[in-house]
Amino acid sequence: MNTPIQEVVADPRGRAASSWDAFVGAHPRGHFLQSWNWGTLRAAQGWRVRRFALPSDSGNDPRAVAQVLERRMAGGVVAYVPRGPVCDPHDVAWPQLIEGLRTILGRKAVVLRVEPHWRDTPAHRAALTNVGLRPGPAVQPPSTLRLDLTGEPDTIQAQMKAKWRYNIRLAARKDVIVREVGATMLPTFERLTAQTATRQGIAARAAGYHSAVHAALGDAGHLYAAEHEGRILAMIYVVHFGHTATYLYGASSEEERSRMPNHALQWAAMQAARAAGLREYDFWGVPDAVGRAAAAGDDPDAVPAAEEGLWGVWRFKRGFGGEVWRAVGAYDDVYAPLRYALGLRLRALRQR
Repeated sequence: MNTPIQEVVADPRGRAASSWDAFVGAHPRGHFLQSWNWGTLRAAQGWRVRRFALPSDSGNDPRAVAQVLERRMAGGVVAYVPRGPVCDPHDVAWPQLIEGLRTILGRKAVVLRVEPHWRDTPAHRAALTNVGLRPGPAVQPPSTLRLDLTGEPDTIQAQMKAKWRYNIRLAARKDVIVREVGATMLPTFERLTAQTATRQGIAARAAGYHSAVHAALGDAGHLYAAEHEGRILAMIYVVHFGHTATYLYGASSEEERSRMPNHALQWAAMQAARAAGLREYDFWGVPDAVGRAAAAGDDPDAVPAAEEGLWGVWRFKRGFGGEVWRAVGAYDDVYAPLRYALGLRLRALRQR
């Protein structure tokens, strides 16, 4: 099979980055984890970042792209494509792109792991297995909640539970003010993040992580703060890319929780995204049991809740309405079977 994929490299004027993001942002399967700046962030964190494109017949815009992160782990080099490749699963470009990546990456890597931004359907799973890939361990949360922003504000709020609409109004009555803040407030955000992690019994990001994310994402990153009488009560970080706003990080203090600052924050972020012309608000991660139920055609709200994991945030996010959506998950193209098996075994031991 002829697979003339090309490696895309940076240029001094940034034209390659602009063209890349224009394609990924406009593509219905595009995602901010495949944006150029997200790759720049990962490069600063120790990954080797390589970008590949399959040209169109005209030689202008590509037909498919893949931003590949490479890192040496237990067993050897792992190549990983977060929320990509960016390609239609039914396009002939899909097997061509995979064959090209296999030719280039298979020389040194143990495995290529892809997590395309495709809905979990039998046809999409078949598109992955038909090119020789096998299911692998997920890296990104497969299941999420997505809210349609194309209607009027009243229409958007009509999707929410009555209590959530009430809490949004309550926050306004109790003088909670939400504003977008700049990079100077990132230390406050990281301090709140550490407090939230301690309260929830989870590990916090290393100091400086969110500042690095914001510096890399540039204008795509938006930090919002909910205040009362000058005190920061809660903050969230939202990424604007393509037609989607993604609620990526959130943190809150223990103060004045009855003023419902978190509800006010989400509503303000939704309105800002809608004003910017975005069509969808992605709440990012919800329990995968919920997503699996939705993918199977069952009622996601009928799934029995658990105390651990994402169930607490699921209850909060679900109140805003929207559609439960599950990605097809991670699939592996294995180049060194023995070392691959060893890597999976070591990963399972670490998880225990």
